[in-house]
Amino acid sequence: MRLCRCDVTKAKLLVFQPPPPALALPVVPIPLVAIATSLLLSSPLFRSLSGKQSRKIERKVIINMLKLRIGAQCLVIQIVAMAASGTGSKLESGTCPVARGSGCSGQGAGTGAPPPDQARYDNYRIYNVEFENEEQIALFQKLEEQSDSLTFIGHAREIGQKLSILVAAHRVADIADLLQTYKVKHRVLTYNFQEKIDRNMGEVQPEDIDASQFDWQHFFHLKTIYEWLDKMAEKYPERVTVLDMGTSTQGNAIKGIKLSSSPDNKAIFIESGIHAREWIAPAAATYIINQLLTSQDPRVQRLAQDYNWIVFPCVNPDGYKYTFEHDRMWRKNRQLFGTCRGVDLNRNYPDHWNTTGSSSDPTRYDFAGPSAGSELETQRLIQFIRSNVAKEQIKTYIALHSYSQMLMFPYGYTKDRVSNYDDLQEFGKRASEAIKAESGRDYVSGSLYETIYPSSGGSMDWAHSEAGIPIAYTFELRGPPDSEDLFILPDVEIQPTASEAFTAIRTIVEAAADKGYYK
Repeated sequence: MRLCRCDVTKAKLLVFQPPPPALALPVVPIPLVAIATSLLLSSPLFRSLSGKQSRKIERKVIINMLKLRIGAQCLVIQIVAMAASGTGSKLESGTCPVARGSGCSGQGAGTGAPPPDQARYDNYRIYNVEFENEEQIALFQKLEEQSDSLTFIGHAREIGQKLSILVAAHRVADIADLLQTYKVKHRVLTYNFQEKIDRNMGEVQPEDIDASQFDWQHFFHLKTIYEWLDKMAEKYPERVTVLDMGTSTQGNAIKGIKLSSSPDNKAIFIESGIHAREWIAPAAATYIINQLLTSQDPRVQRLAQDYNWIVFPCVNPDGYKYTFEHDRMWRKNRQLFGTCRGVDLNRNYPDHWNTTGSSSDPTRYDFAGPSAGSELETQRLIQFIRSNVAKEQIKTYIALHSYSQMLMFPYGYTKDRVSNYDDLQEFGKRASEAIKAESGRDYVSGSLYETIYPSSGGSMDWAHSEAGIPIAYTFELRGPPDSEDLFILPDVEIQPTASEAFTAIRTIVEAAADKGYYK
């Protein structure tokens, strides 16, 4: 007989599996179940047996069985009071492994509260496939169009391409059959994706933690990030100003900060968190802020002194909150479209909108929106840049994303080259080399179209083409393109990943300065 344990008002309860069908028990109405259980838990005998753990008392059944039949199902609850010695002494309070995720432990435990409304990915697999012919490409293009049980990290496009796909548990057999039938080269990177999410959620600090405990060994809720920004402004009032772009679709603030040493400085603008599930991006943005304020490295101090910095750690606050509360893999904003939600904000900018690498289908992860610039979050950023690009002399635009370890510049929608392509290629290459020297990690640099996949309506392309910001990059941070973690980067990688991002930015800014971009 399998059993599990939970502490409920200091009483040790054993919840058993239902007895064999042959064992007939009386049906007890629901009100009597509640009354009997309440009387049991408040009885002097039960409190005595569970409270005096030094006694050696034989096990005694207080209530034999309460049985509730609902349709064809039956719920059997056996409540047993045990002495602390002997068997009872071995059952200490803690998490019940059998009932984990079922309400026996965690949120709602012992309260009758329902489990949280959270998406789960139990036994989902990550496949990394490689296309060797056009037939295989067509197969996976069709699969992406037809199934919402497969999450594609990119689109099937060309021979030689490697593509990661998150496959729902109930589709594993189908996909395994297709891979074998069409002889698709592949690897299984992860057999149970939920295990990674569970680990990741355990790396999150509580929402009510004091912002003074902010660090880069954990992930943090939006509320804590904003409180930390406020605390930095209080601590460095001469240098830091809190900025507010306005509210999001669901009314959350889009907050950032400006670090300023002189009104005459040229400015560097950093946006992150446009894709909600990419938690490492806001973490890297806050790390950069902290380095600019606290580092004793002379190179970093020069950056803080010679340039003004405008940093918005989370430009998709609704989506970011949703990944903590409901679905760790959510990407878009939370705009409602009938029966589904969300626009990919990095496909919504009015620069060659929805021409390639995006979708007109609201159910797709790269839905470009009903029109160019339709989303409130997009409008907020556009308005901010237009109002400040000249006034603040913004000469560099950095968008932080994950994953794939790439440093990319415009364009995303075409193979055509920007006017300063050679300079951006050179700066990116130097940044990749600096990262390699620092951590040994390999980052690839090139135009977005050439490096990762075609996409239109991105913030970087808009900032370069429409706002006229000459130095514009999109960073894809750790892990590698065939990462087993996808966007669920472990907390031990926060600090080194953020350091790589800052090293790349510093290298690009210094190289651009040498070329006269900030004069």
